[in-house]
Amino acid sequence: MEEVKKTYVGSYGFIIKDDRIALIKKARGGYTGLLDLPGGGIEHTESPEEALVRELDEEAGVEVIDYKLLTVSSFNLKWKYTERNIIEDLHHIGILYEVKLKDYNLKEEPDGRDSNGCAFYEIDKLSSSEITPFTKRGLELLGYKIKD
Repeated sequence: MEEVKKTYVGSYGFIIKDDRIALIKKARGGYTGLLDLPGGGIEHTESPEEALVRELDEEAGVEVIDYKLLTVSSFNLKWKYTERNIIEDLHHIGILYEVKLKDYNLKEEPDGRDSNGCAFYEIDKLSSSEITPFTKRGLELLGYKIKD
């Protein structure tokens, strides 16, 4: 099976309210089945902030009213991309933001692409095995302890 190297850059939002975080359940890709931050790729000519606002609307159905850069982080992930019959060696770069919303009603339905729906999860009940690396890293930067 051919191995393909890829770099992917995206903007992702930490939506936290009452010690609960809004996460999507990944429908595809190297993180399929894990809980992940709403967000995604930056399109040609789009700023990271514009991508953040657009992606949070698409995946979580929310309107961003304010954001603050939390960190920029990266991870490497090798995974079997069965639809393309390749091994993808992914260098994933995430621009992570703390986000405030107009209201906190989330779109719970799948978006038909990456998300199987968005919902709030109690942060103290999350474990490392069910969340993506970006989610874990950001929560720890915000002072939360994540179970192994």
